[in-house]
Amino acid sequence: MNKDIDNIALDEEGYLLNLDDWTEALALSLAKKESLELTEPHWEIIHLLRNFYQKFEVSPAMRPLVKAVTKELGPEKGKSIYLMKLFPGSPPKLAAKIAGLPKPANCI
Repeated sequence: MNKDIDNIALDEEGYLLNLDDWTEALALSLAKKESLELTEPHWEIIHLLRNFYQKFEVSPAMRPLVKAVTKELGPEKGKSIYLMKLFPGSPPKLAAKIAGLPKPANCI
């Protein structure tokens, strides 16, 4: 089932209201809305985030995100600089939004 971004319920900041609405096609639309073109490294982080959320039922802030990336993808990718290049501004917030997850609790 292909869902169009215009028919998806988002909160005022652009996060999904129903996490089950997420698809990879929707992620592409959400990324486009943020002027981001998703590459393989973006997808690695998006899938890692979704797995993290499934396991812990929380979207990670920067420190836990860096730790999780280091553990899963290696120390060269587990750096905030690397994540900032992929998801400018606030990597935890932007990556969570595109991954269809709630905004990390302690991200402003």
